Amino acid sequence: MQDFETLSQAMNALRKEGYVEDFNLQTHSLECRNLDILVAPNDFKVDHFFRFEGMSDPGDSSILYAISSDKHDLKGLLVNGYGVYTEDTTDDMIAKLKVH
Repeated sequence: MQDFETLSQAMNALRKEGYVEDFNLQTHSLECRNLDILVAPNDFKVDHFFRFEGMSDPGDSSILYAISSDKHDLKGLLVNGYGVYTEDTTDDMIAKLKVH
C-alpha cells in the first residue's frame, strides 16, 4: 500500500479498492449507517491504517482505517482522531483499533 500525503487522497484510493462504506465508532462496535449494521470487534479486521498529522496543530492528527468484514461481506473506512475514543468505548474496540 502506498503512502498518501492527505486524508482525502487516501480515502479516494481506498474507495477505488472497494472500501466504500463509512463506519462510525460506537461503544461496542462499528456502525455502518448506510446498511444499518453494527459490526462487533470479532467480526472485522483492520486491513490498512494511515496516520495523518495536523499541518499546524498536532492535536489535529487523525487515523484512517480500511476495515473489512467477511461476516457482513463489506469493506469501508473509519476516520478517527489519533488516540481519541469515547470514555464508553470498550477495551475490545480500543484493542482492535490500536495502531502498532
